Amino acid sequence: MSTAEVHRQITADEIAHTFEEEATPKVDLGIYAFEDWIALAIFWVMALAVFLQFFTRYVLNDSYAWTEEIATYCLIGVVFIGASMCVRLSRHIQVDLIYRYLPHLAARTLSTAIDLIRIAFFGYAVKLVWVYIQIIGDESMTTINFPKNYVYYAVLLGFVLMFVRSLQVALQHLRQGYSILERPGAYDGFEG
Repeated sequence: MSTAEVHRQITADEIAHTFEEEATPKVDLGIYAFEDWIALAIFWVMALAVFLQFFTRYVLNDSYAWTEEIATYCLIGVVFIGASMCVRLSRHIQVDLIYRYLPHLAARTLSTAIDLIRIAFFGYAVKLVWVYIQIIGDESMTTINFPKNYVYYAVLLGFVLMFVRSLQVALQHLRQGYSILERPGAYDGFEG
């Protein structure tokens, strides 16, 4: 018995055909919502500010102090507005192990309670941020003469969007009769 490998000669056409794609995938921008585009725009402003900070510090050896503050405030906007994307897609961290061992009615009740608690939390956070803006919203940024209330309004917008999205998610769970906690496979595409 021979242990030598047998190789077949491959033609240039066969090699060229391996690079052909079967079908060009279609781009669907419809899956993105309002907050996705806002978070993306703020992210790019932040990225440009960080690049400008890097360029002025290490290339020009004379950094602009305001870029760090702008990048920090942009990061705040990206986090809070981006968090509403996670609420919409049910992608926040959650523990669903207990739901596998609970009877259907208990799991459904607990899942609905979680939805209601989330709605109440985001509603209360909206109120708290609004009160906070009323108290100290007129402060100026440290390095540039620009009001901080725009940053606070971005946080408020994030919480308002999270509140609205949590209402939508709760209604979706109510209509379909289960949530991601009860059937994670239905959301990930693993459940047939």
